[in-house]
Amino acid sequence: MALTMLRVDFHSKARRAGAWLLDLVYPPSCLVCRKAVAEHGALCAACWREIAFIERPYCERLGTPFERDLDQPGLISPEAAANPPVFRRARAVARYDSDKARSLAHRLKYYDRLELAEPMGRWMARAGADILSEADILVPIPLHRVRLFARRFNQSAALARIISRECGAPVDALTLQRVKATTPQVGLSRAQRAANLSGAFRIDSERAALLKGRNVVLVDDVLTTGATANAAARALLKAGAAQVDLVVFARAVTSA
Repeated sequence: MALTMLRVDFHSKARRAGAWLLDLVYPPSCLVCRKAVAEHGALCAACWREIAFIERPYCERLGTPFERDLDQPGLISPEAAANPPVFRRARAVARYDSDKARSLAHRLKYYDRLELAEPMGRWMARAGADILSEADILVPIPLHRVRLFARRFNQSAALARIISRECGAPVDALTLQRVKATTPQVGLSRAQRAANLSGAFRIDSERAALLKGRNVVLVDDVLTTGATANAAARALLKAGAAQVDLVVFARAVTSA
């Protein structure tokens, strides 16, 4: 017993010493503006105020915030009623029209800032806590092999690993596959985006049984029109998933 307590105390002191050395060599700085902050993986007060976090009240289907609290739990937006998504529910940390949130998403995705996956994934786990509590599997939106080779990593998979650690649901990055190298979605209409993604995803036939009757949560960095998430959810549901939800870091917001 005494020896075990000594080992625990030693490891605790070693971790504190390691953290002290890290702070000495790399002083903690804001994830966005690089100003000094109290600890690593944090935002300064100014950037925190400008990140445009999404909080209730919001549409229960799309996760888009309402402009005012109507005091009616479970409401969905006119957009969700007119064009219901294939996935059941979506949750997001922040609005994509926030310069700060967009900057974080771009730095992770395009500038190899993999250390950003840690705080972003933790925020996603909190924002999606209600649907993650029901999750059996986390499935990151896959990249086509050509894009994965060029980028060298899948930002959605990096985020999913952090979320998995926070909520306990395992990550399955192999069953859902992206088999069509789609053209960039920027500038395309809703119909063009859907056509662009038609046939883009398939399920690995040898792993399809893992989805039967399971609650799947898709993980992605950004949600705009929902065309990518809808195409992925459609493939998962067709393979037998009981339900498919979605957690993202940032999402485009229209008036609701």
